[in-house]
Amino acid sequence: MAFEGLADRLQTTIQKIRGKGKVTEADVKEMMREVRLALLEADVNFKVVKQFVKKVSERAVGQEVMKSLTPGQQVIKVVKEELTELMGGEQSKIAVAKRPPTVIMMSGLQGAGKTTTTGKLANLLRKSYNRKPFLIAADIYRPAAIKQLETIGKQLNMPVFSLGDKVSPAEIVRQGIEKAKEEHYDYVLIDTAGRLHIDEELMQELRDIKELADPDEIFLVVDAMTGQDAVNVAENFNDQLDITGVILTKLDGDTRGGAALSIRSVAQKPIKFVGMGEKMDALEPFHPERMASRILGMGDVLTLIEKAQANVDEEKAKEMEHKFRTASFTFDDFLDQLGQVRSMGPLDELIKMMPGANKMKGLDNIQVDEKQIGHVEAIIRSMTKEEKERPDIINASRRRRIAKGSGRTIQEVNRLLKQFEEMKKMLKQMSGMQQKGKKKGFKFPFM
Repeated sequence: MAFEGLADRLQTTIQKIRGKGKVTEADVKEMMREVRLALLEADVNFKVVKQFVKKVSERAVGQEVMKSLTPGQQVIKVVKEELTELMGGEQSKIAVAKRPPTVIMMSGLQGAGKTTTTGKLANLLRKSYNRKPFLIAADIYRPAAIKQLETIGKQLNMPVFSLGDKVSPAEIVRQGIEKAKEEHYDYVLIDTAGRLHIDEELMQELRDIKELADPDEIFLVVDAMTGQDAVNVAENFNDQLDITGVILTKLDGDTRGGAALSIRSVAQKPIKFVGMGEKMDALEPFHPERMASRILGMGDVLTLIEKAQANVDEEKAKEMEHKFRTASFTFDDFLDQLGQVRSMGPLDELIKMMPGANKMKGLDNIQVDEKQIGHVEAIIRSMTKEEKERPDIINASRRRRIAKGSGRTIQEVNRLLKQFEEMKKMLKQMSGMQQKGKKKGFKFPFM
């Protein structure tokens, strides 16, 4: 995940000051030196770092913090608030035109993931906002760009308008918008051409499309892995097109996060969405406060809840809770739960969203091996229906057959059966605690 190095450095730094009953100016100065280094190492723009450190320092040595009962906590609160402000303060929502369709123009350099992001955004608009999107393929230069968008449209079962690569992009856009109006679509997403670098020809074409389409949003798609270059690209596109927002892609990758922390301050345009994976549902609205919480190791419960609500079947969840209480939880149920949880995203990322996960021993460096999960699924799928419902009947010969059928070892089959029994006992105990009210407000995970 992006910000990992920055998060580690900042969390180590604020840990030193967290429980202090008294905080001196020297403590704040030392902390800010560490914060400055952490931000510069994360490839945050130098001017942005300077301004951020100055703001935090001024507030941290103020009367309100120094004379409070918990000065250490107050300093951390200041860091979080300023980090949130640095990334935009609050979520910047997507525009809605007074008269549909709302037109969104997607722009960016080649390789930033613009076409894929166009599909992801259309999917998000339909899934989370209950809107009808219409895609226009206006990139006539990149080989297979039109085909790529058509494939995405087919995958998502969405209309894609194209006139091939012999018609001018402006004409494609004009006819596409007309068709979207006729067929009463809510949103039009225009996938425009990119280049390997910014040039006048590209910008003139984009200005022509802007003038013709009169878009409600002009999004710049930027690869978060490019660091400081992303900020320069944002500045240039903004000067030419007056963009309305930024979509950062590959924020789940091994990126230092400098672009996300610099773009808002330098280009004065909000980050509206972030790409968190390759799948078509891996695009999220950007919430500065939630991201600040994650960077500082405070978790991100709201995003976790939203992911659960979007991916977990409520009726199945109630049925599963009953099975937990009655200890009638089977291997089929386990497979079903595993599928629902995995659809929420990478498991190690979900764990890191839990408050305090950074302080739990072993969880700070947790890496969930997706291959191992695949092996578990293979073992379960090699069982008969009766074996899945009554694992106690699985004797030595059945274990050999299951191992052979799944391509795993007998030891792995034995380990899974033992872990499953232990999990059932634990869930029954937890359910009993919930029934007796020993754990106030206890809820099963992802339910």
